Amino acid sequence: MRDERTGDTRDGPDKGQLTRRLGRADLRAVSEVRKSLRELLRHWGKPGKSEIAELLTSELVTNALVHTDHEAVVTATVGPHGLRVEVRDFVGHRPEPRVPIADDGTSGRGLILVQSLADAWGVRAHGVGKAVWFELDGGGAA
Repeated sequence: MRDERTGDTRDGPDKGQLTRRLGRADLRAVSEVRKSLRELLRHWGKPGKSEIAELLTSELVTNALVHTDHEAVVTATVGPHGLRVEVRDFVGHRPEPRVPIADDGTSGRGLILVQSLADAWGVRAHGVGKAVWFELDGGGAA
């Protein structure tokens, strides 16, 4: 099922998956993906888990759009073992966590946040590009 207004696709109203194609350098998509993810996770996890998922997803989506200058695809799947979010882009360069240059800088913290807050995360080659992913255990049903 595809929502023509947002570009979201779901396997059905309660299937637990969100897929969204993001336009090249479309930073407006970051807040739209957060809103869609919030809806998907409305009844998922312990308090605070969905907010962490939104934050980490925002970081991965922003990185894909800012650092690749290409389109990207975000997929979020809620399964029996938790949440997996994957952001696929079309550039093979692997991101690496780095320490921000300045304490008051506004960039350079995204992957450090993912590394610190996700239960698992990684990067895998995917066709002509890569997929950066993270997983969160919901900590039980809400």
